[in-house]
Amino acid sequence: MRGEPTCPKCGGRVRAPGLFSDRWQCGAHGAVYPLQPVVPPSLEALRVAVNRARVPVWMPWPLPVGWLYTGVAYAGDDRSGGRATAVACSGPGPLGGAGELLLVAEELGVGLGARYAGLDGPDPGPRLRVDDAPHGKVLAGGRLTPLWQVSGVPEGRAVFAGEARGLWLWAIAWPEDSGLLLYDELVLTDLREAGPEMDMVPCGALSPRLLS
Repeated sequence: MRGEPTCPKCGGRVRAPGLFSDRWQCGAHGAVYPLQPVVPPSLEALRVAVNRARVPVWMPWPLPVGWLYTGVAYAGDDRSGGRATAVACSGPGPLGGAGELLLVAEELGVGLGARYAGLDGPDPGPRLRVDDAPHGKVLAGGRLTPLWQVSGVPEGRAVFAGEARGLWLWAIAWPEDSGLLLYDELVLTDLREAGPEMDMVPCGALSPRLLS
């Protein structure tokens, strides 16, 4: 079974639009953009998310050596379009072992990035010290984009956040030392603008991080 949409903030059940509301509803969080069921990674699943997205679908491209695309998720429906996207990749970690990276683009208040970061959301809030110098930088869509490390996250991961194209950009890495990828000006491409390059994306097994 493909599963049912869930709340992007807590993973709880949501109620479909009906007579009294034209939005999906979570019992704990009210009106939300539903997180669609995650399916095994494939180019077809990636194209579906890209075609429905109203926000960037960020992926490191070219992928670091040995890295694979390991899944995509998006929050939204046929009416709203994708208002948050998450792309997972995995490969050799900077200091050895396996590493994972999850990139989330979302509108203010959707809460998907905070959920994957292990935080009470919906946004980074005071955990993001933007008055300090940036802790990392990425080249997002051709623009150098500063990222700041988010404090108070669960052990075992590194979480960075910043703004790209007027939207939140989250970068969540496991284990924590995989966050070193964000210190090397990683090149991110919005797959909505990728064209034929999408046919070259190598797929791996589904990342369990997308299901957490």
